[in-house]
Formats: sequence, C-alpha cells, structure tokens
Amino acid sequence: MGTQVTSRINLAVPSARWLWQKSTLKEPTVLQSFAFDDANKHLYVLQLTRGGGDAGDLCLNKLDHQGKRLGHMYLKGFGHGVSLGIQRDADDGSTWIWTEADAEGGYGQGVARFHFANGAVRTSADVKVRRPVPDSVNNQPSVCMASKRIAVRYRDASDEPRYRVWDLDAFVARDYDNPIADFAQTGAHPDPKIPFQGYALHRDHIYQLAGTAYHAKANPAAKRGNAYVSSLDITTGKRAQGERTEAGYSLGFREPEGIAVRGGTTPRVYLGFASGEQGARRFSIFVKKEGES
Repeated sequence: MGTQVTSRINLAVPSARWLWQKSTLKEPTVLQSFAFDDANKHLYVLQLTRGGGDAGDLCLNKLDHQGKRLGHMYLKGFGHGVSLGIQRDADDGSTWIWTEADAEGGYGQGVARFHFANGAVRTSADVKVRRPVPDSVNNQPSVCMASKRIAVRYRDASDEPRYRVWDLDAFVARDYDNPIADFAQTGAHPDPKIPFQGYALHRDHIYQLAGTAYHAKANPAAKRGNAYVSSLDITTGKRAQGERTEAGYSLGFREPEGIAVRGGTTPRVYLGFASGEQGARRFSIFVKKEGES
C-alpha cells in the first residue's frame, strides 16, 4: 500500500453523551460491542445471553439512533461479541452483519456474515464460517466502509493478539493471501493486565478500548475509573495515540464495553459503557466530539 496515511481521529477531545443509561436491549446483560449502519440510521449491539458466555451465545439488537429497540435475533455458539462489523452491499444495498462464529471456550474461532432477521435464532451451522488466518483462534471482525476494508483480531500459536487487515472485496471472495497489514496488538492500556474491551477499524487506524468496572480498591469510582482509548497506525503497527477517558464517570458500575467509528465528513469515535445492577444492566454511549464536554 502507499505511504500516505489518512488522518487519524483525535482521541484527546472531550466526550459527550450520545445515549444515556438505556435499558432497551433484549437481554439484561452488558453490551459487548456495537456498530453503525448509517445508511439506514440503525445501531447494532451485541450482548451475551444470560448464562450463555461459556457456549458463546449472543443476542444481536437492532436499535434506532435514540436507542429504541427495533428487533433482535439470537446467535447460538457464535462467540463473545468482542467486535462487530457492518457492511453495505454495493449491489443490492442490503446490510451484512459480521461477527465471530464457531465458538470454542466462549470465543469464535472464525468469522461469518449474515443478514439481520428479526426474531430468528441461528447457530454457527447456519452460516458459512470463514477461517482467514490458519491455525489462529479467537477471531473477531471489524469493517470500515470508508476504505472498504475488514480487520480480524486473532490470537496466534503463541496466544498473542494480532490484527490482520484485508481489502473487503477480496475477503468476501475468500482471497486471504494478500492482506494489507498484519501486526501485533499493542498499546491498548498502560497496564497490560487491564482487559481489552473492543476495537474498530477506520481507514488507516484501529481504535481500541480497555478498562474494568469500578472496584472499591482496584478501580475506585472516586478516581473516575481506568478506561483507556487508543489508536494504532495499520501502516506501521505502532501506537499513534492513547488517552485515559473519564466519559460516564458518574455511572454506577461503569464498565467500558465496545468502541465504534462513524465515518462521513467528520469521522468520530464512540465509546460504550455498561452500568446498573447485575441482571438489570443499562448501556450508555459517548462520542468524542470537538467543542463539547
């Protein structure tokens, strides 16, 4: 690929509320990841089903931009829902959903795409599972329609997380031999022990979220949490920026969950946070936007 790198989104700008403490997801669990279908003004949100973590059972929610649920479907044995991709089909204008698939130990060992079907229940046997990185595990996709690329986060034989990026048309055609980039995941959090909470591909950068829920000793609410957002340059594999974020610091529980990018004239990063009591979780989404706090 060329040496010219597209502008990255500035993560140092303040975060503004976009959706606040919504309880509209089908399951009472936390959100895991989310992505935008801007052409239809829809927001898709993945969450684990109650008690479905070990099996990799997911619920996919379809929402409008006010957070109202328009429908849902169940994905049995797909994975953990670490990331989510939305592809707009250039031929028929339909929306493809990309998720991990073929769960083992609660995480998808491949990826798959399918159309949303309200009320449907699907298993990994119902979709064509792709395994683009031989001998890898824990495959998790993200799609950038601005650059028409797809990324897959995976773990190699040494159990280290990596990213691989392809041209989307080539990937759909199952041509995996000429990736645009392949590099180790790095810079997700200053403390490597802090859990990774999602990523999103946008043009020449990958945006990452990491952090834990509030904890009286390890992560007290009084210090406004340990959530951290970062970006990686896919042309070099190196960290471009990293910032601690206090978005949603007043939330109870406050666990960072999911990150997405909306393109357009002014691309913006969106951050997800879970709140509320166990068995009755809520979700909030913040947007990093110049001129707002």
